[in-house]
Amino acid sequence: MKFTTITSNRDYQRIYHRGRSLVSPVLVTYALKNKKNNLRIGITTSKKVGKAVRRNRSRRVIRAALYNIGADQSAPYDIIFVARTRTSFVKSYEVEKYMREHLTQLGILR
Repeated sequence: MKFTTITSNRDYQRIYHRGRSLVSPVLVTYALKNKKNNLRIGITTSKKVGKAVRRNRSRRVIRAALYNIGADQSAPYDIIFVARTRTSFVKSYEVEKYMREHLTQLGILR
């Protein structure tokens, strides 16, 4: 799956405030339509998740789940995935299950 990453803090703040959010035990998803006609992804982990090893594992698990889903890259959305404390302790297929539910509810996946 091909996508670009969200890099500016301004974009993150805009998506947090204006976007729709869905919560699960291992993942929080924020999504907002964009005008760029491409899929942009951001992954965040706070220090509440744990030390650096746990935060990096959380990001890796989220990224692996995202690649397994293979969302439509032409979808004009900005999506932020926020890791929760349990994210680093679960396998990527469990995160993928919740991610698929979120993206389907948001209308990004069919």
